Amino acid sequence: MNAFPGVAALAVALLLPVAALAQSSDAEYCSALGDKYALLLNQGPRHGGPSASVDAQVAIAKCKAGDTAAGIPALEKSLRNARIDLPPHG
Repeated sequence: MNAFPGVAALAVALLLPVAALAQSSDAEYCSALGDKYALLLNQGPRHGGPSASVDAQVAIAKCKAGDTAAGIPALEKSLRNARIDLPPHG
């Protein structure tokens, strides 16, 4: 009797919710980064804020499309460059 298939199925069943939670957390963080960037843009160039960065706009679109792996680093970089504190990730 081979117990491996049962153990593998159990491991997958236990890990899927963890993976879904991580994706949800990344999606929420990506959204929070986009919101923070939007607030930065609301200041506008006339008030000392930056004009919209094409890279950040693409990153926000990627976040909305679910590609957090591409969106998060680009938005973090844009906010850091503007010397804006990043929202908590967790």
